[in-house]
Amino acid sequence: MPVRSRAPRTTAALAALAATAVLAGCSGGGQAAGDDGPPRSGGTLTYAVGADIACADPQQAGNGDELTAARGLADSLTDQDPDTGRIVPWLATKWRTGDRGRSYTFTLRHGVTFSDGSPLDARAVKESFDGVRRLGGKAVQATTYLTGFRRVVVVRPDTVRFDFERPNAQFLAATSSVSLAVVSPATARRSAADRCTKGVVGSGPFILDRFTPNQQVVQRARKGYAWPSRVAPGTATPGSSTRARLDRLVLKVVPETRVRVGGLQSGEFDAVAAVPPQDEQTLKATGFPLLARPVPGLVQSLNVNVARPATKDPAVRRALQKAIDRDEIVRTVYTPDYRTARSALASTTPHFADVGSYLATDRTAARSLLDGAGWRPGADGVRAKDGRRLALTAVWFGAGSGPAQSTLELVQQQLKAVGVALTIKTVPLSRALETFRTGAYDLALGNASTADPDILRNYYTPKGLDVVRLGAGPLRDALYAQSADLDPKARARHLRTAQRLLVADAYALPLYESRTVVGVGKKVHGITFDAASRPLFAHAWLS
Repeated sequence: MPVRSRAPRTTAALAALAATAVLAGCSGGGQAAGDDGPPRSGGTLTYAVGADIACADPQQAGNGDELTAARGLADSLTDQDPDTGRIVPWLATKWRTGDRGRSYTFTLRHGVTFSDGSPLDARAVKESFDGVRRLGGKAVQATTYLTGFRRVVVVRPDTVRFDFERPNAQFLAATSSVSLAVVSPATARRSAADRCTKGVVGSGPFILDRFTPNQQVVQRARKGYAWPSRVAPGTATPGSSTRARLDRLVLKVVPETRVRVGGLQSGEFDAVAAVPPQDEQTLKATGFPLLARPVPGLVQSLNVNVARPATKDPAVRRALQKAIDRDEIVRTVYTPDYRTARSALASTTPHFADVGSYLATDRTAARSLLDGAGWRPGADGVRAKDGRRLALTAVWFGAGSGPAQSTLELVQQQLKAVGVALTIKTVPLSRALETFRTGAYDLALGNASTADPDILRNYYTPKGLDVVRLGAGPLRDALYAQSADLDPKARARHLRTAQRLLVADAYALPLYESRTVVGVGKKVHGITFDAASRPLFAHAWLS
């Protein structure tokens, strides 16, 4: 029998996420039309983003803004309902799991074509996924989803099977991701560089018109688009249009927060990404709606590189954990809408486990741990051991000032109170993967937006980004086991163990749960969010 729409989830957490979306002015992740009449077609919406968009290929996209840009170009086999967490049909109408999670067979929707007119059939799906394998490490997220991948088999023109060497419990959810979106055979055969800079051909509601890396992406609506996912707005309404309502969507790269917010207020931009906490009330007070949604996946954490001389000691890591005051961070840098972290996973993520008891601030205990590990305060207050100061480097990936910088500066003060010196280093987002590969940091600030808890394996183990240089042991075992266990209860147990060990042994120092906050102009309507809280523009319109 086909396995349909079953994604493990925490019902209360997902209900809370949906409720928060409603309170923020979004219903089901969307924006209500208000009093401006029925949706209209036409016009160009300009959306200012903060991160560089260096690649137009969904399978190579690395940051959230690249994934947002790529989503409109290429569809996925499945989609994930943002309100329930269920996996629902999209390019595939049904599926079944076989051989205890070692194979997945999908029946494809008929009549779907790529924007170059070629058919989206089983052979095209095979070529797309074979293309992911050829990309290798350049498709970082996509390849981690395909752990143990053996082959794609064309069963019939409308049926395709994926075979794995070992069970892959998260693959069905992964097929809903942007990273595994299906691209045309012509695109799949291109070089990685050409796919990034010259664009891709997909089956999405938009077509890439022009792309200037790290400056702007211009997309135009595709005529005849008629295969949105089961949860796309309007699909339950008979006779409703499925073509994008906008004529064009322009994503402009604007790293400076003040320029983005000012551009929204002046009318230069129709919508802006990553509205900082200090500007939320100002925009609301001046009549600019905010679309906000909690981000599932990894919370904003300082992740500890245990291969470094000082932080390889669990006592040092646990002292850092106890020295940080998360409530002070949220109270000082953010707004009451933000939540302090209770785990490495956000509370809106399936299989979230509350391990907040390990995150209580206790600087007396932190000092005691450091004393016991042989780190003694020096004349300047910074501890030292065997002639080496307890001086750590924390990297974060962005540009200029902002909430992340302010967060790290506050953590810097908090660690100083227990005798730890912290140097903050800003690294361009384009160099994040290189930084993770070299490991030239003690702490790395980061989060990840996704609706599946397998992000823990992708982020922390050697089969993924290997951010903390995790060695063999119970934590790594639990992370690998959860990705292979199809039993929801067993998978939940593995994930509880993983979250507890990540925090108790201080591989991750969770800080707060992130939110997606989009500022919109008064004429903008219909922007929605996907299950990972990324904005969608297929049904956006301008009044």
